[in-house]
Amino acid sequence: NQGVTLSRATLANWIIRSAHDWLLPLWEEMKAQLLKEPVIHADETVIQVLKEEGKKPSSESRMWVYCSGNTGSPPVILYDYQPTRSGEHARRFLTGFKGYLQTDGYSGYNKVPDVTRCGCWAHLRRKFQDAMPRNGDKSGSTAAVGFDYCNRLFSIEDELKELTPEERKKQRQERSKPVLEAYWSWLEKVNPLQGSKLGEAVKYALNQKDALGTFLKDGRIEISNNRALSSGLENPQVWAGAA
Repeated sequence: NQGVTLSRATLANWIIRSAHDWLLPLWEEMKAQLLKEPVIHADETVIQVLKEEGKKPSSESRMWVYCSGNTGSPPVILYDYQPTRSGEHARRFLTGFKGYLQTDGYSGYNKVPDVTRCGCWAHLRRKFQDAMPRNGDKSGSTAAVGFDYCNRLFSIEDELKELTPEERKKQRQERSKPVLEAYWSWLEKVNPLQGSKLGEAVKYALNQKDALGTFLKDGRIEISNNRALSSGLENPQVWAGAA
């Protein structure tokens, strides 16, 4: 204590000004590099910002994350705070990007033009897992069959992770494609109760059928969006606050 009292607003403004002058140019350069990547993973999560002007403390905002894929380039991970979940935010952020966009099944990403959507088998696997009976033998349930198909694809991917993209694509055509074809053939025969968790899993799969099959086209595409899901969005409300 040097006898000088500084308000919280003054301290916050120093941080904001420093970030704007020194970090924003770096962020913009990283974004320019990210948009040149062949694959981008994207996700968003609820974030609660305290004392934000014009919003109640209980209101929900969104933190979006965009990151490069496993393509051999230096990784880029960027965060973009927005007040809503509107797909317009993703469209504006990804302006100029024309590659593969890997996401969950949120329809807001449909607003992003000129991209090839890639689905997330981890999301689908979780839905089948949630649909399994809580009591009794889970292994014989329809949900368990769907869950097993997902696991078979992940098991193959684990064996291919050290291959080049070209080799991985070739192996996927030989090994993953037959599993995928068998899965869709099986799914067409499933008749779940409307409104059930199994019904939700089946609906998700059918709605995402094209996106879930994109990984067969290019060895640089991953079969899940776990890269974005593990990019530090687990508990954003801990550090979110407005000056």
